[in-house]
Amino acid sequence: MPASRGAPEILVVGAGLSGLACAHDLLSAGLDVGVLEASDGVGGRMRSDRVDGHVIDRGFQVFNTSYPQAKRRLALRDLRLRPFTPGVLVHTDRGRFHLADPTRAPRTVKDLLGAGPAGPRDLLALGVLSGRDMLGPVGPLKRAEDHTTRTALAAAGISEEFTELFFRPFLSGVFLEEDLETSSRVFHLVWRSMLRGTLCLPSDGIGEVPRQLADALPTGTVRFGSPVDRLTDDGVLLADGTETAADVVVVATGPGPASRLLPDLDMPPYRVVTTYFHTAPKPPLTEPTLLTDTRLRFLNSCVLSEVVPGYAPAGSSLVAASVLGEDTEGRERALRDALSEAYGTDTAGWDLLTVRTVHEALPAMPPPQPLTRTSRAGTGRYVCGDHRTTGSVQGALSSGSRAAREILRDLGR
Repeated sequence: MPASRGAPEILVVGAGLSGLACAHDLLSAGLDVGVLEASDGVGGRMRSDRVDGHVIDRGFQVFNTSYPQAKRRLALRDLRLRPFTPGVLVHTDRGRFHLADPTRAPRTVKDLLGAGPAGPRDLLALGVLSGRDMLGPVGPLKRAEDHTTRTALAAAGISEEFTELFFRPFLSGVFLEEDLETSSRVFHLVWRSMLRGTLCLPSDGIGEVPRQLADALPTGTVRFGSPVDRLTDDGVLLADGTETAADVVVVATGPGPASRLLPDLDMPPYRVVTTYFHTAPKPPLTEPTLLTDTRLRFLNSCVLSEVVPGYAPAGSSLVAASVLGEDTEGRERALRDALSEAYGTDTAGWDLLTVRTVHEALPAMPPPQPLTRTSRAGTGRYVCGDHRTTGSVQGALSSGSRAAREILRDLGR
């Protein structure tokens, strides 16, 4: 079958964060690059939809302003970021407690030491851990011996009670696992980024992040509706039977397609998360704060329209709540009951707007977790994605960046 004319030197398969970053760096080096995207838009798992006037991100997602790759590649001001409260609201059997970053909300220290859940020893241990992670050099965190997050917290002097009260519920929503089994090196790096940055949402949805990356590429670089069936000796074969030639192919898809296109690829298991979006006549919480639950009936919840008013039309409040796993029968009803208790409000008047299940939301990252892996997958074949680094925006972008560097090095550029 003849190859299509005008074929680029390099084909990137997938227009998610890693693929867009890789394409940008290769184009900046003067190479001819094309991007093939199976869907009708960029972003992969990082997309936003409009549903009845509401902004619906594909799963609950946040943007961290401290990620080095994001700061280098994005015009953050143009995203019109709206911040979350620097802390969380924890629902417990003893009531709700605010646990805030004392460096940004120093008045909360007195509350925690008073009627709050944390004692002086835990606060001291938390302060030492946070100070080291936030202010110290990043190198020792990357080179440290790797354990589970639970082991690292205990080694830092955090009591089991405080771990169960704060870290386990909060980190369950970050790493999408409930047992604190994620790599301690990954935990320390993520904790550092949270302390040094601000968790936000773009005013027009999380999908604005990949859209801005794509807008920086030359017009026509990304070709939509172009699913790749398989790699060939000369390039790729599309699902419609068209073969496109390229000297170099970069697989930057999600884990499922990547494993199909590169059968010998070592792929970690991925976590599944489901987010329920409810509309309410009034906000159950009038602040842009994450709510967690010590009983782990949900990973986290927030009133998105309190973070970004434009996420909901006037007269409506948009509430998101995420759970591990699939949307099963009866789960929304049980979640609604848990949210009624956690928010201290009647949820009978809430309407279920939509449900988003992300089957490949985040790679599992147990110890020992390599923080970066080579992109090389054979002669003229490369791969990038958060499965090659860490499950985060920073990880996806840095994986694309590494793939571009290794391609340029192999081409002698």
